[in-house]
Amino acid sequence: MSLTPLFDKIDLHLIKVLHTVLTERSVSKAAIRLGMHQPAVSACLKRLRSASGDPLLVRSGAFMVPTEAGLRMVEPSAQLLRSAEVLFSDAREFIPNTARHVFRVAASDYLAPSFLPQLVASIKTQAPYAAIEILPLTPASDYRAQLASGEADIVIGNWPSLPADMHQAPLFSDDVVCLVSQKHPVVRRGWDPTDWLKAEHIAPGATHLGAKGVIDGHLLELGLKRNVVARCSHFGLIPAMVASTLLVLTTGRRYCDAFVKTLPVVVVPCPVDFPKMVYYQLWHERTHASAANRWLRERVKAVAAGL
Repeated sequence: MSLTPLFDKIDLHLIKVLHTVLTERSVSKAAIRLGMHQPAVSACLKRLRSASGDPLLVRSGAFMVPTEAGLRMVEPSAQLLRSAEVLFSDAREFIPNTARHVFRVAASDYLAPSFLPQLVASIKTQAPYAAIEILPLTPASDYRAQLASGEADIVIGNWPSLPADMHQAPLFSDDVVCLVSQKHPVVRRGWDPTDWLKAEHIAPGATHLGAKGVIDGHLLELGLKRNVVARCSHFGLIPAMVASTLLVLTTGRRYCDAFVKTLPVVVVPCPVDFPKMVYYQLWHERTHASAANRWLRERVKAVAAGL
């Protein structure tokens, strides 16, 4: 027999009344505990008796006692109420020190080198049982689809123009500079925009399909084109390539500064004016109200503020 008609008659409030009446063994005490009028509790008990086909609570002398069927319902009704509480409390709040959530962050390694390590440390310090997955941004990955499907919780990066269909929040801004070898001629004699455009440039691979990148996107608006002779999808390897060649890397100062003490490279001004590079975190409407996602976004924001 289908249980659908029965389910249509029972709601969570009735389950709460059922459990309270059975544990209090008194309609009047249950009414006080539930904050209801006694006739309203009696009406709910009548509906429960009709649905179960059992009295559930019967009089025994001066007291009320559950029937056998009623006793069997005590723990299942308690489990239902606990499950409902967990179901909705998980949406309302996130408790970091006990959570076993999996956080998925899509980001490129062109961020400040310390950013992602600090983010992972911040998450693991406050949510020790949580798991973290750092996903790459590549032309083969569609970050919009990743966010929409839940494959990624947030995406961190910089864009020439932000996607209008995503929630977004700025994290930090950075000046555009150039990283060159200590042996590069520009270190001795400087350069002008023409020299910079003619120099041999190395650029990172696209972070998503059709991406032009902030540098080349701005140059396109100015009607300019630089001489890119090398591209590398592994941004973290580019500084070492610059150190041993006359290649020029143009990107944010925070990234470049991190390699000055470990490689024979120098940070020099870029002779072409660029707007500041602004880094954002993006997220989808599906996770906008999620307590866990809000907590993650706050961690990202806090780490960015500390850079």
